Amino acid sequence: MSADRYRPLLLLLASVALAETRAASTDNDTALSGSITGYYYAMRDEPDFGVGVAALNRGPLHLEGRYNYEAHNAGSAFVGWNFSGGDTVTFAITPIIGVLFGSTRGTIPGVEASVAYGPFDAYIEAEYVYDRQNHSDSYFYAWSELGWKPAEWLRLGLAGQRTSVVQTERNLQLGAFAQLMLGKATLSAYAFNPDTGSRYAIIALGLQF
Repeated sequence: MSADRYRPLLLLLASVALAETRAASTDNDTALSGSITGYYYAMRDEPDFGVGVAALNRGPLHLEGRYNYEAHNAGSAFVGWNFSGGDTVTFAITPIIGVLFGSTRGTIPGVEASVAYGPFDAYIEAEYVYDRQNHSDSYFYAWSELGWKPAEWLRLGLAGQRTSVVQTERNLQLGAFAQLMLGKATLSAYAFNPDTGSRYAIIALGLQF
C-alpha cells in the first residue's frame, strides 16, 4: 500500500503538533508570576525598620522594585532577564540593572542566582551600588543563603549579608534562618551576628502568585 494515501493525514498531524508547540512557547513567553515580601528588621543598637520587595516575571522578563533595601528612605527599580535550566541539578540566573532614588541616587548592576540539588540549594544576590551623589559611598552589596529542606514545608540554613542599611563592626554579617512554606506564603526568621552585641533579627513574610 502506497504511503501517499496517508500523506494528507500525516501533514495534518504535523500541523497540529507544530501549532501546539507554538502555543506552548507563546504561553511560556507571556506567563505571569511574581512575589511580594515584607521584612521587619528588629535591631539591638539602632531603630527598627522595614524593607519591601516586589517582583514580577513575564516569561523571561524580570521586573523588581524595592524600598529601604540599599539605603534608608530610598527606593530602587530593576529590569532583568531570567535564565534557567537543569534536571537533577537545577539553576536560575537573572542579570539585573537598576536605579536608586530617594535619599540616595545611583545605578545598580547586579545578578541573582540559585542552584539546587535534591533537598539542598544555594542562593546569592550580588550588586554594586554606585552612588552618583557621593562616589565614596558606593559599595558592594551581597545576600547569600545555603538551604536544606528536610520537608516540603520547612527550609533551614545559613545566611550572609553585606549591606549599608545595618551599621555593625562587621562588613560581612553571618547568621541562620528557618522558613515555613504554607501554600503560596513563606514565613521566615533570620538571626544575624548572634555571638556579638550587634545582633539583630529579621522576620519576613512573602507571598507568591
